Amino acid sequence: MNLIKRVAIVGGTHGNEFTGAYLIKKFEQYPELVQRSSFETLTLLANPKAFAAARRYIDQDLNRAFLTQDLQNSTLSDYEALQAKTIAQQLGSKGNAQVDVIIDLHSTTANMGLSLLLANRSPASLQLASYVSSINPLVKVCSPHPESESAGLRSLCDLGLVIEVGAIAQGVLDAYWFLKTEELIHTILDYLQTCNQGTYPIGESSLTLYETIATIDYPRRAAGEIQAMIHPDLQGRDYEPLNPGDPMFLGLDGQTIVYEGRSTVYPIFINEAAYYEKGIALTLTQKQTINVPKI
Repeated sequence: MNLIKRVAIVGGTHGNEFTGAYLIKKFEQYPELVQRSSFETLTLLANPKAFAAARRYIDQDLNRAFLTQDLQNSTLSDYEALQAKTIAQQLGSKGNAQVDVIIDLHSTTANMGLSLLLANRSPASLQLASYVSSINPLVKVCSPHPESESAGLRSLCDLGLVIEVGAIAQGVLDAYWFLKTEELIHTILDYLQTCNQGTYPIGESSLTLYETIATIDYPRRAAGEIQAMIHPDLQGRDYEPLNPGDPMFLGLDGQTIVYEGRSTVYPIFINEAAYYEKGIALTLTQKQTINVPKI
């Protein structure tokens, strides 16, 4: 791993996810909590206007505004498009990052527990994730499909990740998840400090990884109206196996709609409130165990 010089902790990318936003507020008041001797730590409230309004966003989802083509498009001028460009100027653009690590703090209404969402599967990302999950086995690690460019803020640098915690209602500050998120931040910062000092805290290891493969929408009428909900047997079972033939939706007519895939998958973000508008009832992942080489 290259020497880490600057780390950015970002919260409030979604204005109604209070855990990250208020952690940034805390770190602004007590910056010594996140400073380490071998690198500089920056803090950023990403979407202050949406946070002030307790809304996910003002004009568009900020965490979908970081595609390279959008950042370079001068005709995009709504609030979040301009905010994304401002953040890219602060943290650096893709391929020209001004920070070495981005930790983007999020919460979810889905039963995701403690999750790390990686920007990519680079060796440094996998080594960090493997260490964090060895310290806290409750942490689940997700990665995007390797062929797609991420539109998320974390994608601005190679070692970017999201801490996702929940279930938490939107616009609610939950002390339990606040403390769990803060604990994960300190685990990551301490790991980076140790690596900078040349003492790598983990050797060759294995890592359980949940790789995104697809999203599934709610069954809808021709006009787009939802006509089924997440089946009660599936609700809250993020990261648990969903087998062919298992109940997935319960229709308004009382009929069960089953999963018709050919293999077992592991759904996440089940019934996430913010994803209704995106046409996503759940995200399917495949569970893998991979070998992570030592640094």
